[in-house]
Order: sequence, then structure tokens, then C-alpha cells
Amino acid sequence: MKVYRQAASVVLLLGALTSAARVVVDWNVGYVNLDRDGHSPRRAIGVNGALPIPPVFATRGDTLVINVHNSLDVTTSIHAHGLFQNGTSFMDGPAMVTQCGIPPGHSFTYEYEADHAGTFWIHGHDHHQNSDGLRTPLVVHERREPHRYDEEYLLSLEDWYPFEFAARLKDTLDPTKTFPPPASFPYALFNGHPTTPTLKFKPGKTYRFRILNMSTTEWFQFNLPGHQMRVIEADGEYSQPSAVDGLDMGPGERYSVLVTAHPTDSHNYHYNATLYAGFVPRIEDKNPRHYQGLIEYREGAPIMPTTEPANFKWVSDVELCSLSGNPPLPVDRQIELTVGGSLFTTGQTMDIINNITYAQPLIPSLYSAMSLDTPLAMNEAAYGPQTHAIILKHLEYIELLVNSPNSLPHPMHLHGHAFQIIEYGSLVNKSEPVRRFSSEVNAPMQRDTIVIPINSYVKIRFRADNPGVWLFHCHMDIHFGMGMALTFIEAPDVLRQRQKVPEAMLELCRAQGINTQGNGAGNTGLDLAGLPLPPIRVNRNGPLVPPVDF
Repeated sequence: MKVYRQAASVVLLLGALTSAARVVVDWNVGYVNLDRDGHSPRRAIGVNGALPIPPVFATRGDTLVINVHNSLDVTTSIHAHGLFQNGTSFMDGPAMVTQCGIPPGHSFTYEYEADHAGTFWIHGHDHHQNSDGLRTPLVVHERREPHRYDEEYLLSLEDWYPFEFAARLKDTLDPTKTFPPPASFPYALFNGHPTTPTLKFKPGKTYRFRILNMSTTEWFQFNLPGHQMRVIEADGEYSQPSAVDGLDMGPGERYSVLVTAHPTDSHNYHYNATLYAGFVPRIEDKNPRHYQGLIEYREGAPIMPTTEPANFKWVSDVELCSLSGNPPLPVDRQIELTVGGSLFTTGQTMDIINNITYAQPLIPSLYSAMSLDTPLAMNEAAYGPQTHAIILKHLEYIELLVNSPNSLPHPMHLHGHAFQIIEYGSLVNKSEPVRRFSSEVNAPMQRDTIVIPINSYVKIRFRADNPGVWLFHCHMDIHFGMGMALTFIEAPDVLRQRQKVPEAMLELCRAQGINTQGNGAGNTGLDLAGLPLPPIRVNRNGPLVPPVDF
């Protein structure tokens, strides 16, 4: 299988000596039939007739050019997860949020600056095509890395289900079927393959591991027994080095760690990766699934037996300290959100944020923000009742208090921003200590995806300094598909002065008969005729029900 390994000296030399380049990739997005996990042949979505999709590598300041042709029978779109798209919000990718999907048989070119270094990924953001294979790592190297190392490894982790996502979502939302559907148990993929790669170490060398959880639903744990990892990055944001024994990663999360090899090559070692979901039944060899790989110092060397340390330390993002040294942001406005699930009068159980289940509007929300007169563009009602629009004023400091009174965790991802991690706390056990950022260092860690533990809350902060339309959603695709999402409409009055949607993007809408101006229904004023009426919760004052547990 493919192992993605680069010498740091080459990366640093190229970054220091070369000017910004154009990194061009050509993607013909289409169906492929294959057996990715060795257990379940099925139809998937690949690029240029193959899976996995090769990673994309760039250097900060380069221009990324992704030429996409759609050979599917439905629309598609592409999102660079973790890039902020500052000044190019129309290139963010979520269908009916910042663009119309690319119609079948049509082509479109995404072009924007990779102005942020770190570990990211590119994935489909229409019809949840990420879940069916349309995903690959994106690495943007810094021109002068703040941390020193000799070589780097890229390791993408994925869950892979035996059936297409559309079938899972259809069963979940079918009111005539049992809810939740029977649990399903995916297999793990490593750099797109079912076998773990061999990691070759040289004595005394320091390696950077870029590790991504590109899963649809499940978590990964990763550790290298006999070696200590030092976290230096989370979701494209640098941290002060922090020693840990293992990583526990929800869907969408990424880390970089430094690992220094032992001084001799007398022994090889094993490393461990575990695919698991704490919210489905625990069944031997199904959940969790344990995988082991080889750290090879010398071919044929004996394996060094290791034991887990008594005080094993998993990474805790709130305990990390930002390398930037920036203090906690002030707060101009706190927005309180509660995520969960609810039974509706349609007979369906859907996911909600503040009692609203997300549904796409009839025109992209960005186009509403840019075409409506300023008073209307600043009116949340103009975007439609299920778009769940929240207006942010330009440059205001926002604190999100996100409550999750649920029996399973939620990895929440914010487009367009990284946020400071301020606090975690329990919603049910008031005696449980609150976990806050270090007051001694006073530099809260930033990231773009955060896991809210069961029956807990988080506080995160960011500044509304990136005019655009940005999703905030659960990155478990089944929960996103069930409606756990909202839309931040950030500074629409400033947005329309600074940005203009390219004509080629508007043509994607026109080819499908979709308006490019007006409110969420494509009409004038607050006339939302054409949008479906929002579903009604069976008991709006009752407790939330757990979201689907698979």
C-alpha cells in the first residue's frame, strides 16, 4: 500500500526557495465498483476511475486549482475542510450554502489561495458524498516550519461501510421503519487501504506524523507503544509541544505529532489503531476493531514487547496551548445552542439545533446574502426557516455555548474559522470539575472541529472577521443528513462590498433552473412561498431524544 513520506529538508528547502506556485489537479468525479475493505464489494465515488484519491500537497501561498468534472448522475461539490476561504467564501463548497452543486456532465474549477499551513482534507459536500469515498488529505506546508523534524508521515484514517450513504439515510428517516436502524459495523482504511502501512524509522531521527480522521461516523484511537508523541498541531493550528501517549480523534479532527526514534535499531515495534463507536453495541471483533502496524527500525529485528504506562495520557485539546500565544478573546455576544434529536409529526426522528432541523434553501444562502438589500440581508427570516440563519456582525467577538444533553458525542465543525477552546463541562454532574484552558499560559488552543462529550457543553470563541456564509454542523454525516446544522451569515453588508461570485458559479445554478438572487425561496422580500413548511416537534417542551446511534 502507499506510504506518504517526505523528508523535512526537502520540504523546507522548497518552501524557502520557491515562490508561490499553482498546484493543479484534475478530478473526474465518478462511480467506481470495488472492494475497498476486503469484505464488501460496492459502488463508491472516486476520482479518475480510482480510489483512494491521491493526497494534494501545497505550500502556504500557493494557488490551489481543482478542475472538477462531474460524471455522477447527481450534483457534486468539493470542500477544503479547514481552509478559511477568506475573501473567496464562494469557493467553500457546501451545496446550496455557498454554491449550486455541479450538475451531471458539467465541469467547474475551484481556485483559491492556500493561505493557511497545516493538515487538512478535501471532501465532497453534496449528497454526503464524503461518506462514499470522495475524500483525500490536503497538506499545506509552512515555508518555514516552527518545529524541527527530519521526515514526515501522512496517515489518513477512514471508516468504510458496506452500503452507500443514501441507503443509510433513507432507512434512518423512513417513518415506517424501526428507529434507530440496526447498528452497522464499518471496517478501517489506512491511507485508503485495509492494511496498515509499515513505518520505517532510523535511529535518532525525529518524525512528524500528520494523522487525519476522515471517517463518516466513527472514532479512531492511535498510539505508538514504546514511543512518546508530542502534539504540535490540531486542525491546522500550531500548538506548543505537548507530550501524550495516544490520540483519540472524532470525525473531521486532525493532529500532527513529533516522534523521536530510539538511538539503536536493535528492535522493531508495533503501533496500534482502534476504530470504535462508544454509542453502538460493543461486540467482539466488530466494535471496537483493533489494528496493528509495524514500526521497522531494521528488517527482521525482533519486536520489542511493551506495556501500557499506568498513567496513560490521551490528548486533551483544551490542555494544549496555542503556539501563537494569543490570549482568550473578549466576548461581545454569547450564542447558546443545544443539539439533539427529536420526533416530529411526520413520524420521523430528526436532529436539531435549538429545535430547528436544517434543510437546504431553494437558492444558495450566500447568493441571498449578496443579492438582498442590506436591511433584508441582515434579517435572519429572509434565509428561510430551516436554513437556521444566525447573523454575525462584522468583527464582533462571538462565544458559542454548545450544549449536548445526549447519550453520544458530536464532532462539530465550523466552516470559515478556527475557534479558541475555552471550556468543557458536564450538564448532569455539577461536581465534575470544569476543564478550561491553562490560565498559566493564557493561550487557548484553536481548531475547527471539536467533539462535545455526552451530556456536556463546550464554550468556544472566534472573531467574525471573515465575511461569508459558514456552516456549523455535526461531522457525523448521518447527523448532518438528519439536520444537525445551522448557517452563520457573517457580515452580509461587508460581504457584498468585498466579494463577487464568479459568473461560472452562477451558471451552475442556471443550468438547473435555480435562481441566483432573492431570499431563501428565490423570491423578493419575505415572501418564502415555495419553501416547504418546517416539520413540527411532537412535544416541543419535552426532552430531546438521542440522535441515531450508529
